[in-house]
Amino acid sequence: MNIKSLLLGSAAALIAVSGARAADAVVVAEPEPAEYVKICDVYGSGYFYIPGTETCLRIGGYVRYDIGMGDVGAFTGAESVDHEDGDVQDTWYKNTRFTLKTWTGQETELGTLKTYTETRFNFGNNNRHAFFNSTDSFDSNPAGMKSVSLNFAWIQLGGLRVGKDESAFNTFIGYAGNVIQDTLVPYGGFDTNVVQYYFDAGNGLSAVVSLEEGSGDAGAAVLDGAGNYVFNATSGNDTIDSYVPHVVGGVKYTQGWGDIIAVGAYDSTWEEWAGKVRLDVNATSELSLFLMAGYGTDDNIDRNFYKQWGGNWAVWGGGTYKFNEKTSFNLQASSDDDKNYGVAANVAYDIVPGLTVTAEVDYDHDGKFGDVDNRNWTNGDKKNSVGGLLRFQRSF
Repeated sequence: MNIKSLLLGSAAALIAVSGARAADAVVVAEPEPAEYVKICDVYGSGYFYIPGTETCLRIGGYVRYDIGMGDVGAFTGAESVDHEDGDVQDTWYKNTRFTLKTWTGQETELGTLKTYTETRFNFGNNNRHAFFNSTDSFDSNPAGMKSVSLNFAWIQLGGLRVGKDESAFNTFIGYAGNVIQDTLVPYGGFDTNVVQYYFDAGNGLSAVVSLEEGSGDAGAAVLDGAGNYVFNATSGNDTIDSYVPHVVGGVKYTQGWGDIIAVGAYDSTWEEWAGKVRLDVNATSELSLFLMAGYGTDDNIDRNFYKQWGGNWAVWGGGTYKFNEKTSFNLQASSDDDKNYGVAANVAYDIVPGLTVTAEVDYDHDGKFGDVDNRNWTNGDKKNSVGGLLRFQRSF
């Protein structure tokens, strides 16, 4: 066989194989179009369109770890019982929280339709004082699953908002500074169902009217000497007891220098009034200051859902100084008519974007320490108490 015959034979074989394969060709399916998530930038960063709808959704929240020590504030003052000798002793306050938040927004012919929800899950010790109970066993301070709370769940169309919120007596005028323990002298009740209307007049002027339910119980019904049930009030934190709601109204004027705000509230259960005014000033690009004052009546009860400070008047003041983009110093001082004083100061440091460490020191003076009727909000069991808190928080 010569070279020419070999080449011709090989070419013929290749053609035959190719023809056989062509007759049995594989059909490749066309790729199906993928529906990718579409970014929605109408309401800010983090929103995306829910596939198949015109609704924009944002999901966020934070994971937080608190370590507290000392005798003052809502997050310290923990005690336990020694398992060997039964002595009551101080212990750490620990709490881990996971908070899930959702926001939605959609444009309609009646305005923007929005919702907001916030749910909190907590694990830690209960931050209570230890004691021996009636069965001669000790009630210590074990760690475990604590509260699961629905802190916010509201719907808003245009300026109308309904659902679970915090009282406009606090949200509209602002919280008492950027410290963690801002209620050493309390400034109003929080959790409530609401029917609210927000009005923005432009040029920095806005207003709110809020019908509220309140929350909590004010005491218990007991029999008097005549056999009639009367209310024994042990706390002013209460829910409405008729069809008449609590009412809050406020006005705000905001400009580049800061703002000035006033709110007033009527507690329908106790027929008491309370009000607060506030001034915020952006002194420099690094320094912001605030001053807030409150006054309330106490004709029928010492403290109601809105006036939760002692006596008629209270004042809060402080500010924030930003050393740089990562580090800030926050301070708040407060006092009320019952000679309760509180000072809270912290340094917050952003280790990386989204992760903040805050170290805070708190001081509380109980103006009515030892009184049977004392209802100071702190857990301190001394006239003068000092405590501290270290917080790690990853926000997303």
